[in-house]
Amino acid sequence: MGTLVMSGCGPASADNTLTWYINPDAGGQAAIAQKCSDESGGRYSIETSLLPNDAASQREQLARRLAAGDTSLDIMSLDPPFVPELAEPGFLAPVPEDVAEATTENVVEGAIAGATWKDELVTVPFWANTQILWYRKSVAQAAGIDVTQPVTWEQVMEAARTQEKTLGVQGQQGESMTVWVNALVESAGGSIIVDPEATAETVELGLDTEAGVAAAEVISTIGKDGLGGPGLPTQDESASLIGFQGDAGSFMVNWPFVWPATVAAVEAGTLDQAVLDDIGWGIYPRMTEDQEAAPPLGGINLGVGAQSDNPELAYEAIECIVSVENQSEYFVTNGNPPANTEAYEDPRIEESFPMADTIRDSLQAAAPRPQTPFYNEVSTGIQQTWAPPSAVDPDSTPASSSDFITSVLRGEQLL
Repeated sequence: MGTLVMSGCGPASADNTLTWYINPDAGGQAAIAQKCSDESGGRYSIETSLLPNDAASQREQLARRLAAGDTSLDIMSLDPPFVPELAEPGFLAPVPEDVAEATTENVVEGAIAGATWKDELVTVPFWANTQILWYRKSVAQAAGIDVTQPVTWEQVMEAARTQEKTLGVQGQQGESMTVWVNALVESAGGSIIVDPEATAETVELGLDTEAGVAAAEVISTIGKDGLGGPGLPTQDESASLIGFQGDAGSFMVNWPFVWPATVAAVEAGTLDQAVLDDIGWGIYPRMTEDQEAAPPLGGINLGVGAQSDNPELAYEAIECIVSVENQSEYFVTNGNPPANTEAYEDPRIEESFPMADTIRDSLQAAAPRPQTPFYNEVSTGIQQTWAPPSAVDPDSTPASSSDFITSVLRGEQLL
């Protein structure tokens, strides 16, 4: 089976049939593929091919196919952190200048940053995602926090402590830990990687810095003081939401799926309407009062395989896929926020996501995870050294994790 997968013989198709490798969703990408195919007037037809559920497996499959010269990779849905790894060896077809100009107009800065490598747009932003601060209005009021102003991590930690509530954060040893560490470091004015374009031998990490220590202090305090609850070491985004919806809920950093999931629970009768009415939202917490936060960036970019038989048609199709109309429709039907700010003007969006303006503002300030061809090694190294939260020590974790990741990149240690 490995030989068949690696042979470079992708799905058989007609000369103008494009294969779009999509990440799992609620059917939105397949619907857009059909819509764009119909609107092309026969110039092309898009067929979708489903990638694995988790991002790591998606990355592995696409990287293997690209390395093997698979010609079926016409369009690919890519997580932003994996873009440099695929762009550096030339696995991605260049984005034509006219396409780059047309598909980045009115696009949020965070999404453009996540689609760029070495100051060049190498993929096209499709939809973007970010974490925002969710809070229980009753808890914020009882704690005396003015939620109309920027909120700091110190404030939400103190509120959880004084009100005897728990914070919704993701403490599991997984990708969500990298997301959290990166957002804290970036919000403190630092970066996990100082020079993203450096080689594995010369790469310099920014973990053993004031910003890295500040990040460790937040994670350590939440873990050691029990502010994240007893399930923190294994807590992911869904578990955080469940805790936030309970009686101990207070503040939570999480993705926009929180809202439709909570609405659905109320409609199903498994959650009281009063919980939904008690939920508010704002921008990701700051590390200090005088420095804006750099919220996490997620989403999907579209790339074209360098060995695709139809790169010109693929980019023509991509322009259709990422149109303002399709991005707003995808948000309403699948809950994935647009990368283009014009899409937020669709009145249906505010009705479905009343916090849409906050999401858009957050995306403008969002910072990508480390942009590096060695992202897998960096992310896995962080997960192995910054979890569980209670074991994080501001005096040692930033330095030890930096040493470990550097050793891995230089071939001196194994993950």
